[in-house]
Amino acid sequence: MSGTTEQVLDRLDKGILDFTVLAERPDPARYHALPFPEVDRWGVIMPEGCDLARREAVSFDDLVGLPLLCSDQGWRNDIPRWCGRRRMGRLTLAGSFGLSYNGSVFAREGLGYLLSFDRLVDTSPGSGLAFRPLTPPLETKLYLVWKRSRVMSPIAERFLEQIRGTFAE
Repeated sequence: MSGTTEQVLDRLDKGILDFTVLAERPDPARYHALPFPEVDRWGVIMPEGCDLARREAVSFDDLVGLPLLCSDQGWRNDIPRWCGRRRMGRLTLAGSFGLSYNGSVFAREGLGYLLSFDRLVDTSPGSGLAFRPLTPPLETKLYLVWKRSRVMSPIAERFLEQIRGTFAE
């Protein structure tokens, strides 16, 4: 299940989900959170033949004046952390998406440049898309989250035990 933080936490609160992954630390009074051992790297997804795809990385100045696509949450929280709230007015949000794949369809057609995490969309050679990291780097920590007051099923307990072991390695 994908969605905004509010959508997935609502499903977690209702018991529809046992766990969720968030790109922000949840309220510790309501939820347990286990940080992932690695961070997600932000970048730009674009048609593989465009001029920007020839660069090693993409800077703020490269994005000024371009139609940008981004999740609402990323545009509100992560992109300002990268470029500063004062400079956000120089960037143009052309559209927002809940799923990076949906935004990648528009990027592939040349309708905008998708700001997203690496590896959420196929940008392998021949895919029609390229990923270039932002510079300076922008990284986001992910968290495995579950509700504090909920009794877990045996399979959920086993899953959590396995994840803790994997993360410790």
